Amino acid sequence: MGEVHISLKAEKIFSLFGFSITNSILATWLVMAVLILASFAVTSKLSLIPSRIQSIFEMMIGGIYDLFKTITGEKIKKFFPLVGTLFFFIIFLNWMGLIPGVGTIGIYEIVHEKKEFIPLLRAGSADINTTLAFAIVSVVLIQFYGFTTLGKEYLGRFINLKNPINFFVGILEIMSEGTKIISFAFRLFGNIFAGEVLLTVVAFLMPLFAPLPFLALELFVGFIQALVFSMLTAVFLSVATTSHEH
Repeated sequence: MGEVHISLKAEKIFSLFGFSITNSILATWLVMAVLILASFAVTSKLSLIPSRIQSIFEMMIGGIYDLFKTITGEKIKKFFPLVGTLFFFIIFLNWMGLIPGVGTIGIYEIVHEKKEFIPLLRAGSADINTTLAFAIVSVVLIQFYGFTTLGKEYLGRFINLKNPINFFVGILEIMSEGTKIISFAFRLFGNIFAGEVLLTVVAFLMPLFAPLPFLALELFVGFIQALVFSMLTAVFLSVATTSHEH
């Protein structure tokens, strides 16, 4: 009987120009290619009388746009390219691990004189490096939009020398911005990685029909986690760019 393959970190597949290419990077590149090709395919044939495919894309994007508009208000046109991209990129990364063959098709390598199975693909959001990159990008852009929108007022939230209380409150604000990175990264990674482990164990123990309910559950979890990440980013962007006077 075979063994269950569970690895906390992404495994190296090959090297490219001195950089290690892991199975999560390959999966992320594949999702990027699919999204780019799909966007070109749809936008290259836009019509006032939409085709069926155009109508589907308009419904998806329009629905997400209206949802984020309830959070950001009149700033939606400014922030939607960011939060919309985060949502669609993350949700497809999350669902990548549910495709048959992802995590089960791979190669065998000798590691420490032991034969180990290395999957060729692994969901990008099941790699802490990927979710950490998302978190850093999100938090850095929140600070960027805050500074460019409010200027000195935004800086005053973190550096205030008028009295000791405001000074320590500023320090707490700086610390809270740093903890957002940890919260963003580990929430997404933990939920997606845990789901993959669950599916792997269930499929190993009962490989026929038992995994199907869990697949449906993970589809829902993947959607919710993409929505939570992008909505929190939208909330923090709205707060960062809102003056205290409002």
